[in-house]
Amino acid sequence: MKDKVASSSDLLANVTVPNANGTSTTNGTSSTNGIKNGSANGSANGSANGVKNGATPVYRGMITLDGKDPMCDADNPICLQFEDVTSAAFKIKGGVLNTPCMLSHLSSLTGMEVYLKQDFLQFTGSFKERGARYALMELPASQKSRGVISASLGNHALALSYHGKLLGIPVTVVMPLVAPMMKIQCCRQHGATVVVQGQDMAEAKAIAMRMARQEELAYINGYDHPHIMAGQGTLGLEILEQVPDVDAIVVPVGGAGLIAGIATAVKSMRPNVKIIGVESERCASFSAALEAGKPVPVAGGPTIADGLAVPTVGVNAFVTAAPLVDRMVVVKEETVAVSILRLVELEKCVVEGAGACGLAAILDGQLDEFKGKKLVLLLCGGNIDTTVLGRCLERGLAVDGRLMKFSVTVSDRPGGIAELCSQLARLGVSIKDIEHERAWIASDVFSVSVTVTCETRDMEHANELRDTLNKNYTHIVFPVMR
Repeated sequence: MKDKVASSSDLLANVTVPNANGTSTTNGTSSTNGIKNGSANGSANGSANGVKNGATPVYRGMITLDGKDPMCDADNPICLQFEDVTSAAFKIKGGVLNTPCMLSHLSSLTGMEVYLKQDFLQFTGSFKERGARYALMELPASQKSRGVISASLGNHALALSYHGKLLGIPVTVVMPLVAPMMKIQCCRQHGATVVVQGQDMAEAKAIAMRMARQEELAYINGYDHPHIMAGQGTLGLEILEQVPDVDAIVVPVGGAGLIAGIATAVKSMRPNVKIIGVESERCASFSAALEAGKPVPVAGGPTIADGLAVPTVGVNAFVTAAPLVDRMVVVKEETVAVSILRLVELEKCVVEGAGACGLAAILDGQLDEFKGKKLVLLLCGGNIDTTVLGRCLERGLAVDGRLMKFSVTVSDRPGGIAELCSQLARLGVSIKDIEHERAWIASDVFSVSVTVTCETRDMEHANELRDTLNKNYTHIVFPVMR
């Protein structure tokens, strides 16, 4: 198929891209089979990574009897090419939003010219719509009538359900028992068949692949399917159109499909633009894969950035992204919480933990070499549970020194607690909560333990409060942030 990419920008016009066979392809022209193995973007992908050259079918068929997904085969990985991304851009245009990429108020705070690509504004709240729509559109007609299936905790399931409904393709999603009820209900409202089974994603995926084989459904991996990666790569094309002189793009990394697609698009058109990947310290699977030279499982833990908690990166995503990513950064949980808070307060953007990781890398001082330069941060999703958002904001305020908690032993005589409150008032500290305990204290019976949660202006104000309390009281405990 030879389609010219329809774009409002001249960025995509007349771009010549080397193919694996040494010939060239003009932008807007995709290969007959869509996805090719082998070298892409003029990079060292291809035989050096054990990826065979030559075309592969767009659709490789059903889950095999031994449980393998032919579209995500570790023995025969697929390396994304630039023309695959431009093909996706042409086909999904009009079906997903071209989201804004705005200059941020955070620029003065960080000393960088920061732009925010707000893909959480998609209808289902995340970038996943791009790949989901393209993967559904690329199915053979016979498979479209039978339908698709996938396992997901939320965002991928929502995107498949929504675009499956729009395109008239039956969608089944298997969600583990820990999936948020809100997302389960939203998938059902979009007309998907929702199966809630499995203690975790590994069990849910096994169930989904078994159902795919039994019911002849196409299994669509949420981050490693080649058409998913191609669809996500359209973000890179939009960023270059909106911020043509960008110096670096900071991309959250989970299964690595997003960074694979963006890196393929950006490095083909602007090789000097730096691609920075960001992971949570609780599940740094791409960093581990780079160190090992191949995808390897990592032991993950609970994280605010739950959308990035993928224990093993995709095989297709890894062979595509590994030669193109300039640097990986690992961020701490508390910095992600502060980043969510900053985005709410300064940008009025409510994002999930994964979407805040790019800002966390800046606030953590890990991207200081880009001071005075243009950076694009990808706000990839906004589907954060309201209770989790509340916890993240409080955690961010605590790390920021604006929310404090302490326990102090004061006299149980009349005026003891009043004196404590007076001292806080003189300092301009606002009490949010206060409780006292008489029975379970080790001091005399004429004392009471008072636990106070209060608000301060900033870290300097918090330290002033700490010094005042230490000066006036003997027994005082400040909880340690863990």
